Amino acid sequence: MSIIAQHGDIFLILACAFGFFMAWGVGANDVANAMGTSVGSRAITIKQAIIIAVIFEFLGAWLAGGEVTDTVRKGIIDPALLEDDPQLLIYGMLASLLAAAIWLLIASNRGWPVSTTHSIVGAIVGFGAVGLGMEAVGWGKVGQIAASWVVSPLMSGSIAFMLFKTVQHLIFENDDPFAAAKRYVPCYIFLVGFVVAMVTFTKGLKHVGLDIGFGASFLISILMGLAIMALGIVRERRLEYKQAEQDTFGFGGVERVFGVLMLFTACAMAFAHGSNDVANAVGPLAAVISVVESEGAVDTAALVPWWVLILGGGGIVVGLVTYGHKVIATVGTGITELTPSRGFAATLAAATTVVLASGTGLPISTTHTLVGAVLGVGLARGMAALNLRVIGTIVMSWLITLPAGAALAILFFFMLKGMFG
Repeated sequence: MSIIAQHGDIFLILACAFGFFMAWGVGANDVANAMGTSVGSRAITIKQAIIIAVIFEFLGAWLAGGEVTDTVRKGIIDPALLEDDPQLLIYGMLASLLAAAIWLLIASNRGWPVSTTHSIVGAIVGFGAVGLGMEAVGWGKVGQIAASWVVSPLMSGSIAFMLFKTVQHLIFENDDPFAAAKRYVPCYIFLVGFVVAMVTFTKGLKHVGLDIGFGASFLISILMGLAIMALGIVRERRLEYKQAEQDTFGFGGVERVFGVLMLFTACAMAFAHGSNDVANAVGPLAAVISVVESEGAVDTAALVPWWVLILGGGGIVVGLVTYGHKVIATVGTGITELTPSRGFAATLAAATTVVLASGTGLPISTTHTLVGAVLGVGLARGMAALNLRVIGTIVMSWLITLPAGAALAILFFFMLKGMFG
């Protein structure tokens, strides 16, 4: 009797437990990408952020996370090497889930925004290199992922810098900020509508069976952007830009408009994040289920059962509610002081980077993208506006993520191998 047939039930229970733990880590650490700027700029309260994220993250994970998950994550390991010894894939995926989840627990506890994708990738690289040999790892793919550490923050930081500079120049430095806001805010509303639609099409809906091409998504998004802009203009005509007595600069009414825009971008980012990053938890879990149920057949692509997506979505929600506030505080208030207009520029820049990366096939990290965007907004106000100590800690945590995931995965891989033989 094979090891898989003998211990199949135990493997499934462990996979579900570790998968839920990993999804918890995604919720605790990564949801700050969607909500950190909105909370930091006081556009919404932490309670409202949690309610929005719970709804949209879960919907994203459940409705749009069910792609045919590449069980051997992102082509990092050659599956042909596992056909003679399929239980190694089970040990490796269990070890990777547990290793990445523990690293995310440590990072979330310290308030470090790290990449959940890099945590699981590091873990799989560790198990692949030690369990199957160095040649089993697709080092080119790993190099691409490492390059995204530089590409993501640079790209989103540059876009955020330029976006905030335009808001500053066109509206806040104008002799009459209110009149300028009435003139230019519709253009920003169009941008929000366009980018939100693009994020949803490119990241959110391709897994539901609506695999619309990039060109078609682009055209539909332009139409949706124009429709939302028309709605915004109608709403704006009813809005009175009144200067509050305690508002020294007279920007309160203008900032309120950006606060409303942030609500849209936050919902879209949460949906896209749920659909995209739930794969970090359910991909390895689907691999274990597939190998156990087929009693040892290693399939490169296994369909994710519906209940696994609910398990992943549930884990993300629990992680966010119990621990999410720590990383949200780092992203929202630790790097630089945010107002609704600054937060808007950062979130829109991050969403735009996600769309550009999806269209060009660049592997990026949503965490690095958003932190880069917040940095870009801070830089637009000068170096003094940035908290360099917090930034140093964040960069250090990024550098540790891959090796930490790998080291923990190697340890757990040998422990599981020893336990089950």
